[in-house]
Amino acid sequence: MDALVPDTLRPEDHDPDVTLITSSAPISVPTHGGRAKCLQRLVRLDLPVPRTVALSFDTVHRIAQGDLPDISAILSRFAEGALLCVRHSSEDMDWGGPGSVLNIGMNDATYVALCDEIGKEAASALYQRFVMAFAIHVARLDPDVFEDIGCVGQEGLSAALKAYEEEAEEPFPQCVERQLAEVLRSMARAWEGTTARLLRQARGAPVDAGLGLIVQEMALGLGIGECGSGVLQLVDSDTGLPQVTGRYLSQSQGREALHGTASLYLARDPRGPSLEELEPAAFQELKEYAAFMRQKLRAEMQIEFTIENGQVHILDGVRVKRSSRAALRIAVRLAEDGIISRQEAVMRVEPHALTELLHRQVDPEAKRDFIGRGVAASPGAATGRIVFSSNEAQASAARGEPCVLVRRETSPEDVRGMHCSAAVLTERGGMTSHAAVIGRGIGLPCVVGAVRMGFRHDDKVLLAEDGRRFREGDIITVDGSAGQVLAGAPKMIEAALDDVFHVFMSWADAERDIGVRANADTPQDAATARNFMAQGIGLCRTEHMFFEEDRITPMREMIFADSPKDREAALARLLPMQRKDFTELFRIMEGMPVCIRLFDPPLHEFLPNDRAGLRALAEAVDRPVSEVTRRVASMGEYNPMLGMRGVRLGITVPEIYDMQARAIFEATLDASRIGAPVVPEIMLPLVSACREVELVRNRIDAVASAVRNERGRDFDYSLGVMVETPRACLRADEIAQHAHFLSFGTNDLTQMTYGLSRDDAGRFMSHYVQQGVFPEDPFHRLDAEGVGELIRIGVERGRRANGGVMLSVCGEHGGNPESIAFCRSAGIDYVSCSPFRVPVARLAAAQLAIRDKIS
Repeated sequence: MDALVPDTLRPEDHDPDVTLITSSAPISVPTHGGRAKCLQRLVRLDLPVPRTVALSFDTVHRIAQGDLPDISAILSRFAEGALLCVRHSSEDMDWGGPGSVLNIGMNDATYVALCDEIGKEAASALYQRFVMAFAIHVARLDPDVFEDIGCVGQEGLSAALKAYEEEAEEPFPQCVERQLAEVLRSMARAWEGTTARLLRQARGAPVDAGLGLIVQEMALGLGIGECGSGVLQLVDSDTGLPQVTGRYLSQSQGREALHGTASLYLARDPRGPSLEELEPAAFQELKEYAAFMRQKLRAEMQIEFTIENGQVHILDGVRVKRSSRAALRIAVRLAEDGIISRQEAVMRVEPHALTELLHRQVDPEAKRDFIGRGVAASPGAATGRIVFSSNEAQASAARGEPCVLVRRETSPEDVRGMHCSAAVLTERGGMTSHAAVIGRGIGLPCVVGAVRMGFRHDDKVLLAEDGRRFREGDIITVDGSAGQVLAGAPKMIEAALDDVFHVFMSWADAERDIGVRANADTPQDAATARNFMAQGIGLCRTEHMFFEEDRITPMREMIFADSPKDREAALARLLPMQRKDFTELFRIMEGMPVCIRLFDPPLHEFLPNDRAGLRALAEAVDRPVSEVTRRVASMGEYNPMLGMRGVRLGITVPEIYDMQARAIFEATLDASRIGAPVVPEIMLPLVSACREVELVRNRIDAVASAVRNERGRDFDYSLGVMVETPRACLRADEIAQHAHFLSFGTNDLTQMTYGLSRDDAGRFMSHYVQQGVFPEDPFHRLDAEGVGELIRIGVERGRRANGGVMLSVCGEHGGNPESIAFCRSAGIDYVSCSPFRVPVARLAAAQLAIRDKIS
C-alpha cells in the first residue's frame, strides 16, 4: 500500500497555511478541517491516496477577502499536466460546505494530450464536465444555457465551450492558474455567504465556523481499461449490521455511482452485476483497505475510491453516516472486537439519540406535509384520526382505530383519553404542562403549544398554519421529537430494542455514579420503568389513580361531604382500590424503592364543569343541581396552583392523607408476604414550613401504629418532603430534621422561582430563547444559576442539619443530560424522570462520570 506522496519534501511543503499532506505535516481539525486530517491519517497508513495540498481556515478566509495565496506554488507541487479537484474541509463534516469541483486543469492543450492517453470520448467527457461545472458553480452562469446540450463526445464539448463563450462573453479560461484561483475564490466566498451561514448554523455550527479546502490530484476514473468510481463501507447505515454496502460505476468520477442507473453492486448480488465479478482483485483490495481503516482509525469508515486501469486510489475516507440504531450497534461491535474500550463505546452515542430507539419515528426520507409546529414535548411519532375529546378517544380505541387527541390543553380527567390515543396535540402548554408530563410518562408522542394553529372545538375543526381545515376523523401525524404536525400518514421507522441495546446500557451503568429512578403513576408505568432498568420509583403521583370511572364518584362524594365522618365514609370506598394499586406497584418493583407522593392537586380538578357532569354529580350526592353548581363554583380559586393543594390540603382535610397512608401500609404488608420486605417512601408535596411536616408526620405515625396493631406485623417506612417552593430550599435545615429524604420537584420550583406558569410559558418562550433572554427553556433544561442556586442552598443546609438525608431531583429535568450534570455537581444522590427517559438519563450520567475520570 504505497501512498502517492514523495519522500523528499521542500521546506514550503510544510507551510502551516498551504501544506502538502504528509505524515508529519502540521494539520489539525481546528485549523484545516476534518477531511484534511482524515486524509493525513490515510497517508500515515500508507494507503494509495493521491497527492494532496491542504489550505487552512485562515487561508480560505483571506481568499474570500480577495487575498489569494501563491497559486503557481500550489500547482508546482503537482506533476505538470495533472488534473486537480478541490473539496471542502469543515471542522465538522456534518456542517456541509460548497460542492467539489473536479478536473481543474482541463484546457485545449491537456485535452489533446488526454485524447492520445485515454481516448477522445473519455477526454471529451472530462473536458465537457469541467466546462459545465466551472460555468455553473464558479462563473455563476445560468444552468439553463447547458440543459439543451444533449450530445456527447467532441460535439458535446464544442457545444459546451460555445455556450460558455456566449453567456460569459469571453472564451473558456485556458490558464490553469486562473482556473484554480477562480475555483478557490468561489468556494471561499460561498462559505461566507449569508445562505450558507444560516444553513450551517441550523446544523449546529458556530457563527464563525471556518472552512478549509483541499486540492487533490485527480485519479481520473475515465479511460482505457477498467476505470470508474464508487464508495464502499462494511456496515449497513440503518442497522449497523456487517454488510458490504455501496455502489460502483464504470467511466465515472466523484460520487456519480450513488446516482447512476447503470451503477454496479459491490459484492455479488442476485439483483444485478457487481464489482466483485467485474474486478475481483480491486474489490478484495477495497475490502482489505476498509477493514484496515476500521482497525487503525477505530471507526467504521466509508471509502470514496477511483479505479484507474484496474489500480485502486483512495480519494477520501469519512465516518459512515449512521442512524441512532446503527451508531449504537457499531460502537458495541468495535468494543467487542477490542478496537475501542467499553468506556469509549459509551461515549460515542449521543444520549438524546436513544430516544429514536425507544419510540417510532417518521422516516427521515419520508415527505413531510407540515400543517403546524409547537413544542416537542414528548418524543416519538404516531398517526391517527383527529378526535376532540377523551370520550371520543376511548370510543375510537374501542373500534380499534388509532386517534390523535386534539385539545386546547389537557387536565387530569383527560388521562383516560390520553391512554387510548396514539398521540396528543394541544394549543397551550410547555415542557412541563400536563399533556407533556403525562405524555412522556406513558411514551405518548405529544406536541404542545401549537399556538399558530386554530383549535375550534365547537366546530370540531383544526386549522393548519397555512389555513387548511382538518375535521374530526381526518388523518394527521404528530411528531413529538421534532415538534411538528403533519398531514396524512408518512412512512415510519419502528422502535427497536434488542440485546445490543441492553449490553450497551449495562456498560453505561457500570460507569455512572448517580442513581436513576423513574416517575411512575400506574402499574403499567412501573413495568416500563423496570424494563428500562430504573433503580426504583422516585415519584408516584397518586392523584391520577382517582380519575378512573369507578373512583371519581366516591372522590366527588368525599369532596362534597359536610363532616369528617362523611368524608371518611366516602374515602373508605377508595381505600381498597388504593391498597390494590400500591400492592401491585410494590410487587412489580420488588426489591427496589418506591416513593409515593401523597395527594397534591386542588380538589376542584375532580369536579365537573359541564351541565351533564353537574347533573350526574347531583344524582350521586342526592342534592339539587343548583346547590351542586353553587358548591362547585365556590370551590374555585383565583390561582389554584398556589392555593389549597399539596400538604395544605393534607392538613386542612387530613382524612385524605390518613386513607392514603393506611392504603400504603396495608399494601406494604400484603406485598411483603412474598419476596423481599417493602420499605415505602412517603413524600409530602408543596411543603414550605417544618411545622407542616410535623403535623402530617404525627398523623401518619398514628396510622402506622394502628395498622401494626390490627395486622400484628411490623414494617418500616420513611417520610420525606418534596422541595418545590423557594422557602423550602431556604429552610431546608429545619425541614430536614423531620425528614428521611428531600426530593427537589424542579417543575414547580422553576415555576415559583421565575413567576412563570409552566402551562402558559410556551406562548412566548421560543421568543425569549431566540432573543437571548433565557439561554434555554428553564422547564426543559434546569436553570443552574437561579433555580440551581436554590437547590444548592437546600442541599447544603439539608445535609448540614441531617447528614444522612437522601437527596434527589424528581422533576422532568431529571431526564435532561445537561441538568443531570448540575445534579451531580450539586451532590444529588439520584434523579427521577419519565420511564421512557430513563435510558437517556442512565447514558448521560455515565458519560459525565467518564469525562470526570478522563479529566
